[in-house]
Order: sequence, then structure tokens, then C-alpha cells
Amino acid sequence: MTDTSAEQALHRERESFFSGQIVVFSGKIVSVGLREAREIVENLGGATAVEVTDRTTMLVVGSGGPDSSGATRNPKVRQAEQVNADTPGRVQITTEEDFCRLTGLTSPQTLARQYHSVHQLRERYPSVREDHLRYLEKWSLVHPIARTKLGRYYGFRDLRIVRQVSEALESGTSFRVVLRALVSARDGQLTLDFNRRIGEIQPVKVVTLKPRSAGGAAPQGSDEALSLSSSPVSLAARYFREGSSLDEGGSESDQEEACRAYRKALLLDPSLVPALVNLANIHYARDDLVEAQALHERAMHLDDECFEAYFNVGNIHHDLGRYLDALEHYRVALSINPGYPDAHFYLAVTLEKIGHSEEAKAHWRAYRDLAPEGEWIELAKEFSE
Repeated sequence: MTDTSAEQALHRERESFFSGQIVVFSGKIVSVGLREAREIVENLGGATAVEVTDRTTMLVVGSGGPDSSGATRNPKVRQAEQVNADTPGRVQITTEEDFCRLTGLTSPQTLARQYHSVHQLRERYPSVREDHLRYLEKWSLVHPIARTKLGRYYGFRDLRIVRQVSEALESGTSFRVVLRALVSARDGQLTLDFNRRIGEIQPVKVVTLKPRSAGGAAPQGSDEALSLSSSPVSLAARYFREGSSLDEGGSESDQEEACRAYRKALLLDPSLVPALVNLANIHYARDDLVEAQALHERAMHLDDECFEAYFNVGNIHHDLGRYLDALEHYRVALSINPGYPDAHFYLAVTLEKIGHSEEAKAHWRAYRDLAPEGEWIELAKEFSE
């Protein structure tokens, strides 16, 4: 019998089982959505109902099957048992796992036996967070075998990547650097060993508030003048300064307090771009790159000349190996502030990584001229010639 013939025979067998059945679902069905489960029954010739009645022939109990404890047994199970008491064997009470077997679905129990859930991976590799796994998926470094309402399941091949990430994180390497290395290795990119030489990129922070034009709501004047005003904008400016002061502390508790202050400022003045930038930088330092990028992009939307936001989004793209996007943002940043040495430096590094060494030389020279005592001056001298 061919594979196609076997599949057709199996489908006919399932149809014969469900034909004429009245199926009710109870509890949380986790292998598929409730609507999809109902459609499966109907496609196999059965019908579904919401409540158990004397017409019901099957009750499927989600989340591990019927509870035999009595006290916590759900109402539909009790109703089915009452029907069976009046008409023995009328309602077949079955677990979700058996329902999956009867319909050809893969049950959560089978997935848990054969593959690795997010929970299992996190237990085995506690340094790998949920958002790390999502980034690995986004960059097609790992590929979930299946997704259910309970979560995602990974195959054995993905364990190698997750283990590599875990070992690197435990050795003190930041997730941004790990992700960049994995993407580069996968894509076979021939890159200079800049990672060890330049270390972590430092984002640009906004230290002081600048008065906006008369048309925009913004804090103006001295701190003393601000303290005399209770307007939302002035209060927002005060919270911004509080956050900026805490931001300098560097400790985890200071950073958390700074976050709270920046958020309070943004509640009072949602268009306070400096607060968006500095809050984004805290998220960046925590490897929460999705939130960091979203905040910076909001800042760019509000102020299309926000140099700090363009430069910092360039850093995020660079960290994730999205070099063309990084180039675009670094170039916009330099068009706004051509005298910022680090923007020239990271633009040069990015150009080198994609093989545009000749174009990079101008920016190596710019960094060398703008920062003759800069941290990377020797590297700039080496590559500018």
C-alpha cells in the first residue's frame, strides 16, 4: 500500500469513528484552538455542542483529562457522569491526548516526550531567557518543531545553539555579541575581529533638556523657575532630571529608579524625546533590544533630527548583524551631527564588516581627526591608511 493509500484509509477510519458523534469539549484544550478542534470533528463527520445533554456521545477533557478527585471535577464531567448513570456508556469521556490520537493530532504529552519545551530549555539552561529564544527564532537560528497554546517545542538540533548561547552568557559575553557571532557564522561572513578589539558599543545619552520652539510643549528656563510651576510639562522636566541623575549611578537599583522617573516624565509629557532616548538606553543595556528600538523609533518620529536616537538604533542593528540597516542609521546620524567621532568610528567598522574598506577609510580618518586622543585612535590609524 502506498503512503497516499494508507493516509486515505486512515482518514476513512477516523471518519467512521466520528460520524454521528456529538462531541463536547471541556477544560482548556492546549493542542489546538477550540474552534480548530470543533472544525476537525465536523470535517470527520461529527458534530459539536457547547453543553452536555442526553444527545452527547463524547466529552473531551483538556489539560490532562478528567479529574478523579471529585471535589474539583468540572461541571461538564459531572453532567456526563449523570448521563452515564441514567444511560450507561452513553458518553465516552476521553482525554485530550486520546482525542489527538483519534484525530491524528500530536498531543502536548507526545510533544513533551519527543521534543523540548521552552520550560524544559529554561530549566536546563537558566541563563537563556524567553526573549533570547525569540530573538534566536527571529534570526532563524532555531526553529520550533511545533507551537501549541502551551508554548513552543524545539528539536534536538536546536539544543546545540541554545547550549552555545548558554555557555557564552555564563562566561560573561553579552547576548548581543553572541547573537551577532552566530548570525555571522551562519552566513559565512568574513569579518575582522573587531568584537574583541572594540568591546561593547556605548549608546548616546541625553544629559540636558533643550527648550523647544514656541509651538511645542517643553520645559524652559532655570530649575528654580521649573520648581515654581506645577504644569505637566514642568513636572515632566523635573522627573527627567531626576532620572538623568539616577542614571549616572550605574547600579541596578539606580537604573530601575531612573526608569520609573523617565516613565513618569513620559506620562506627563509623551513627546519628551530625551526621556524616550534615555529610557531606551537602559533597555539596551539590559539586552531588551526590542523595547529599546521601539522607544528610539518613537523619538525619531517625534523629532526627525534626534541624532542620539538614530545613532543608537544604528548600534542595535549593528549588534544584531543587520549591517545595511546600521549603515543607514549611522549615516543619518552623521548628517545631523557630522562632528561626532563615534558615529564615524562605528560607520567605519560596519563598512569593514561588509567588505567596503575603501569607503570606510574616510570615516577612519574622520575619527582620527576628531578624536586624536580617542579610545580607538590606534585602530583608526591602522585602518585609515
